[in-house]
Amino acid sequence: MSMLDISAAAHVPTAPSGLSLPAPETLQQLGQRFTWGVATAAFQIEGANQTDGRGESIWDRFCATPGKVRNGDDGSQACDHYRRWPQDVALMRQLGIDAYRFSIAWPRVQALGHGAWNDKGIAFYDRLIDALLDAGIQPHATLYHWDLPQALQDEGGWLSRVTVQRFAEYAERMGRLFGDRMHSLATHNEPWCTAVLGHETGQFAPGWRDQVAAVQVSHNLLLSHGLALQALRAAGVKCPLGIVLNQSSRSAAKPKDQPAADLAYAKFVRRFMDPLLLGRYPQLDGFVQPTALEGDMALIRQPLDFLGINYYTRLWVSQDGLPPPAELGRTDMGWEIYPDGLRELLVGLQREYPLPPIYIMENGMANADQVVDGQVQDLERVDYLRRHLQALAEAKAEGVDIRGYFAWSLMDNFEWDSGYAKRFGLVHVDYATQQRTPKASFDWYRRTAQATRQGAANA
Repeated sequence: MSMLDISAAAHVPTAPSGLSLPAPETLQQLGQRFTWGVATAAFQIEGANQTDGRGESIWDRFCATPGKVRNGDDGSQACDHYRRWPQDVALMRQLGIDAYRFSIAWPRVQALGHGAWNDKGIAFYDRLIDALLDAGIQPHATLYHWDLPQALQDEGGWLSRVTVQRFAEYAERMGRLFGDRMHSLATHNEPWCTAVLGHETGQFAPGWRDQVAAVQVSHNLLLSHGLALQALRAAGVKCPLGIVLNQSSRSAAKPKDQPAADLAYAKFVRRFMDPLLLGRYPQLDGFVQPTALEGDMALIRQPLDFLGINYYTRLWVSQDGLPPPAELGRTDMGWEIYPDGLRELLVGLQREYPLPPIYIMENGMANADQVVDGQVQDLERVDYLRRHLQALAEAKAEGVDIRGYFAWSLMDNFEWDSGYAKRFGLVHVDYATQQRTPKASFDWYRRTAQATRQGAANA
């Protein structure tokens, strides 16, 4: 198979009868130079977790622990992207996107998180980046999407400032190797998940349940981000540098719930935004402060070339246990579909912070997709994407500097503790055969991006 043989990609279905695009005039305010992309993460798609010198990650260990992941699933094969990446790049070119966001697996390029570098792992990303550029697709990489080398975890993980220093060394190396070909580099993806789901609730790797540790891990992640940006810039990396945060707007069910909603927002959004952009942590009753050494806050507050935001739903707070209205339904994850929360979030952030340019680095829905007669008519996902893109256009019209949108995800994949039970992709993956089948949303996204570019050009 040639590197970019489109014939290797599965057939793209035609749009179902009656399915219409958002009119170009609805989204043309996103602009002709708006970046249309898709996103994935290494552990969720690559597989080959014992191939070519890759080291063990905390997610390998977590998956091997009984009862942690649904159905006992693991990432040993996932989408077999490590071997099938030419087919996946061909799919991306067929999709007509401008950009692809992926993550670099730290244990694939440095098995222990320190010491020797793994040339075979590095060569994999070299080939992928070059192929993306050859296909006219901008590479956007995330340095940490939760797969810490297990060897570093055994030495204290993110609770240790040694890991903070190791991360900066790893970031500098990746910047020197790949930075001249990247369109952006992000340090972390969703540090809230690493800190809270990984160290407070135990839902994610490494599976700790220690609230005090989680607060300090959150600080150390930010510290590693600041050190990494310093190291990358000192190494002469010129591509835009930033971080990717999962964020939500907040809604109080009743007026009496507003203080609780504000605290939830502080723990979820301000926990990261305040130190990154204001150089301090929120001063709010109920917000636990981490231990910060002298100079930490200045180090964290490095200039950001961009801020990546992942949005899926809003924070709904009711002390009486009232559920959110969910007027548009829920995704297969059980999350309320609330598109206007994206506009509310962005406009609110614009008021509260001196924002750098914004990219929506993840937005999408899990849906119970099925292949019927060779097609996947995921109209629910089409409607979800349509509504969120319209909300994004409205936020841009209100003055938020939004540069791009990355749909989550290119293809179905390993969904962390849910295993393979949840499907987020524009492309359906049969995990038994590794057959890729583009869904109706794939075709809709391709045509919407094209129509919006044309509409903006003609405006």
